[in-house]
Amino acid sequence: MFNYSYLVELLSPKGSADDEIEGFLDRFAERYRRIIDAGCGLSVPDNPMGQPRLGALESIDLSGLSVYPEKIVMNLNTFHTKNELDGLLQKAAEAKIKYILVVRGDGGPLLSKLDSKSIGGKLSVATSIDLIRYINTEYSDQFITGAAFNPYNPMPFELNRIKQKIDAGAKYVVTQPIIRQDEHVDKLRDFNITVVVEAWMSNNIDLLYRSVGKEKDERADKYDPTENLKALHEYYPQCCVYLSMLSFKQDWQKILPRLSL
Repeated sequence: MFNYSYLVELLSPKGSADDEIEGFLDRFAERYRRIIDAGCGLSVPDNPMGQPRLGALESIDLSGLSVYPEKIVMNLNTFHTKNELDGLLQKAAEAKIKYILVVRGDGGPLLSKLDSKSIGGKLSVATSIDLIRYINTEYSDQFITGAAFNPYNPMPFELNRIKQKIDAGAKYVVTQPIIRQDEHVDKLRDFNITVVVEAWMSNNIDLLYRSVGKEKDERADKYDPTENLKALHEYYPQCCVYLSMLSFKQDWQKILPRLSL
């Protein structure tokens, strides 16, 4: 599905004072161009950790950048009003964005909550399943939607959730960061769906474990992100790899073995 080996996570600028936002947009533009020039795709999270940030297309537009529909994965979560949600989807359709990664997202006091019933949900809280189904119903054949998979959640609960997301129209899955081979990620093969495995590219493995609520794994006592990436290529050779926490100060040619492929 993805015609590149790496999908690089790129944070959009936080909402800031006018005298600060220009510098943040310049940095966003520089990193955006570097990802595209390297032949990679890019994924822009939607208000990660509940912190309000500019949207992907808003950041691209304000930076005067060109849109590359095949290389941008626009993230979308359930912490928007219905009007905001429809506005974001309409702009994405006009820009011919192809991929949308749907996640429930991180809530916060500064973010709105999507009314479940407004998108056809039946529960009191809007879920990623509801949002995937809504997008595939209202924008049929416009977008290719993807879903998140957390191998650190209890099984078979998480695998059942993936089945529901696929039934709602998801065509690809992006995992949480994994260390080498993961038995739960291996089970995704049973669903016959495109899998993107996530690689944690920071040496700070404790931050990863805190973020996913997992006890530290003994395999990660001397965690080397470069070696782990090589292992993921070995265990999941057909998978595109999502790179989180990738440093833009490093020489990517030295740490990304498939960059030139």
